[in-house]
Amino acid sequence: MTDRELIVDLRGRLIETLNDFWDAVSGPCGLPEWFGRNLDAWSDTIETRGISEVIDSHDILIVHVDQRGLFDGHRQEANVLAGIFDGEQNRLVVHGLA
Repeated sequence: MTDRELIVDLRGRLIETLNDFWDAVSGPCGLPEWFGRNLDAWSDTIETRGISEVIDSHDILIVHVDQRGLFDGHRQEANVLAGIFDGEQNRLVVHGLA
């Protein structure tokens, strides 16, 4: 049985690097200690599934972040990370700061 959505709200948390992102999603997404902490591992986790029981028990993963730090719109690694989210089963929502 799966719940419909897993919502991970990271707004208000400054995420400057991919390591900060891995730190931020590890707990709420139930990433195992052996998680690779790289873009390929994240892609496997959210697309292929079978790595995180928490993610696997939901139909949809939605991650909310602020448009600053890593997600300020100027970082190539953030663009690659965002591209891993398919926009349907997995969504990254970047919120502009007021």
